[in-house]
Amino acid sequence: MPRLVTISRFLISIAFVLTGAVGASAQDRRQNAPGEFDFYVLSLSWSPSFCEAASERGNNGRGTQAQCGGRPYSFVVHGLWPQYERGFPEYCQRPSPRLARNIMTSMLDLMPAPGLIYNEWDKHGTCSGLGERAYFEAIRKARAAVKIPEEFLQLSEPKTVAPDELEAAFIKANPGLSNSAISVTCDSKRLSEVRICLSKDLQFRSCEEIDRRACRRDQVLMPPVRGG
Repeated sequence: MPRLVTISRFLISIAFVLTGAVGASAQDRRQNAPGEFDFYVLSLSWSPSFCEAASERGNNGRGTQAQCGGRPYSFVVHGLWPQYERGFPEYCQRPSPRLARNIMTSMLDLMPAPGLIYNEWDKHGTCSGLGERAYFEAIRKARAAVKIPEEFLQLSEPKTVAPDELEAAFIKANPGLSNSAISVTCDSKRLSEVRICLSKDLQFRSCEEIDRRACRRDQVLMPPVRGG
């Protein structure tokens, strides 16, 4: 009898392994298919936090210099990321089609570092199912669909804010945006990003998993806009 129990447990464990392998394979096939995703996340980075953190790390590379020089950047576009309801695809074409330089330069007003633009195309744009020009046009349309609350456009002094307060300000400024479609991320003390979920046709939509990964601090620091 004990031997039969052992054999049964062995067969059950094999079944779980095979089931898991099939599930993983299906997920892999989906991840390798550009255009096969459920929604986008528009990630807006608070540039002053990025620049302060880079300065603390002693990072003075070209990308940092481009973003952290004299221009007074506030929220800048980090990216427009294809997402699954759970998880996300990345690097869907290897090697990725080379991004034309003129498209890169056309995006510097929203994404102020060439390296960031090239990386976003390689990592996320190739998963969108769009050509390079169409993908960056989608980024521009997504950014235009989101209004930054007035109080954060020209922040001249450091500001301490609760993540819920920041979300509420964005919701007030953007009719149709709900608290289930936006999340705030942070590092150990500073605001990092505001992430807004959009459907494939760039309408606000809920995204529970993104919200679960939000900042859990009671308050975060917003460093002032540089050079303002």
